[in-house]
Amino acid sequence: MSDQKKLWLLFIVSQPGKSQTPRIRLWRALKTLGVAVLRDGVYLLPRRDALYTALDEQAGTVRELGGTAYLLEVGTRTPEESAEFTALFDRGSDYAELVKMIRQRQAELPTWSEAQARRSLHQLQRDLNAIRQIDYFPDAGLAQAEEAVAEFDLAVRRRFSPDEPHPVSATIEPCDPTDFQGCTWATRTHLWVDRVSCAWLIRRFIDPQARFLWLKTPKDCPAQAIGFDFDDARFTHIGERVTFEVLLASFDLAHDAALTRLGMLVHYLDAGGIPVPEAAGVEAILSGVRDQSQGDDAVLEAMMPVLDALYTRFGQETN
Repeated sequence: MSDQKKLWLLFIVSQPGKSQTPRIRLWRALKTLGVAVLRDGVYLLPRRDALYTALDEQAGTVRELGGTAYLLEVGTRTPEESAEFTALFDRGSDYAELVKMIRQRQAELPTWSEAQARRSLHQLQRDLNAIRQIDYFPDAGLAQAEEAVAEFDLAVRRRFSPDEPHPVSATIEPCDPTDFQGCTWATRTHLWVDRVSCAWLIRRFIDPQARFLWLKTPKDCPAQAIGFDFDDARFTHIGERVTFEVLLASFDLAHDAALTRLGMLVHYLDAGGIPVPEAAGVEAILSGVRDQSQGDDAVLEAMMPVLDALYTRFGQETN
């Protein structure tokens, strides 16, 4: 059989004893990989290097516990056999169920608070990502689910952040912090993750004496103020970067690994994408701070030590 024919991984396993714990752990690991079950103890995956490594690790664990495990590379003989194997990994029903859930939540959106809506959005994004990671042969179902999540994201933004900036295509110009000292900075009121994090970044790393204006609408921005995180502001979304990331690049702060790590968190909470472990906690804290604070000055004051602590923690992780 030629190497081109070795398209599949066959994992055959038998575990000794009556303890259910090793079996449960193995099944959870295999389920995370998205295996197809051919029969009890016999599992199939497409031939991918990362999947081979993952199954090989599971085989080693089974053998250490006294069981038997075989990891074989196999190939199909005919196009029909290949199609049958491929069909075992059809995620169409998973995507359809996700789209159905999104439609239900869109109908409920008018009755939700912003915190509820954003939590739901992030959960849907995580669900989509989980299916996408084991969708080895994507088809139209993936595109439909991605479109549905994007529509829900847009609906949340229109309801709770009608002035959310639209990404622009532009070059990020380098800025000298000495030209931005003692300035008035302006952004939209009712602070959320990107805006409050930008204000923290400005005060901690760019302009320690910064004064902030909270605008009811971007049209209220004074000509002398430095606007951020709204359309046509001096600093706003550029390409795939949220405003926090644009400020990092503009002021040559991206070399700070802890700030970059914080930028990933801000990006996820503001624009979605790759989930970040701390996201749910930070979102809950900010929601609670907004609920109990009188105005955006109080929100920023309360969030400064929270972001300080995150910056310290991320710095410890990257050292």
